[in-house]
Amino acid sequence: MRVRKLEKKRGWAFTVAASILKPTLIAATSRTWIDGEKIPATGGCIVVVNHISHVDPLLSAHFVFDHGRLPRYLAKSGLFRNRYLGGFLGSAGQIPVERLTAGAVGAYDAAVAAIEAGECVVVYPEGTLTRDPDLWPMRGKSGAARLALATGAPVIPVGQWGAQRLLPPYSVRPDLFPRKHITMKAADPVPLADLLAVEATPAVVQQATDRIMAAIVAVVEELRGEKAPVERFDPSAAGVNVIGNPNKRARRKDQQ
Repeated sequence: MRVRKLEKKRGWAFTVAASILKPTLIAATSRTWIDGEKIPATGGCIVVVNHISHVDPLLSAHFVFDHGRLPRYLAKSGLFRNRYLGGFLGSAGQIPVERLTAGAVGAYDAAVAAIEAGECVVVYPEGTLTRDPDLWPMRGKSGAARLALATGAPVIPVGQWGAQRLLPPYSVRPDLFPRKHITMKAADPVPLADLLAVEATPAVVQQATDRIMAAIVAVVEELRGEKAPVERFDPSAAGVNVIGNPNKRARRKDQQ
């Protein structure tokens, strides 16, 4: 893999993060990056990724960073309440999200503004770690689709596998030995041109969401060498609390 030169100066926060986190990830993992050049080198874009571990943001940032972009995330607002961490995240251009409150609208507006300013925004369309017992992507939420329809920016699906071995879902202790292998693969932009030409009704937003999730699932199937369930896991229909820890209820492929 040839690392692409960054498209813009990274600033002090990214410099500090890269100098600390990247060597740590390199020491803790081996990596296969596939087709990362499909992430646009410049201009606003939305990178959508399946979510299987709390370490995902670090790994996807590594992937995006290695392909020349500075990733911006929608991060839980609670992280910004710490004086030092909040200052660091803000300096790195991350966007606070007030989950399940009217404040989420502000995060959406900030994400739209970032994309329109030419930034690369990384989104986990499932909204949280997957609750699927076998770690397949769940039913998606509408955030990524609404951003795409509002901005017209390309949506780049990325599938990943291996992070669950490094830090199993809802675990607090990473499993560092032996070194874990992480695979991430980008695919072609999700085809949304026909939906951009019509009003973004709830039905249109759902179509866009379904296409985004189908594109992510296709990449994950390729990486895992398996077929995903026909019906994606729906936490609401299953009565699963997406805020809590489902460890005691789920059979997971943590160590595969």
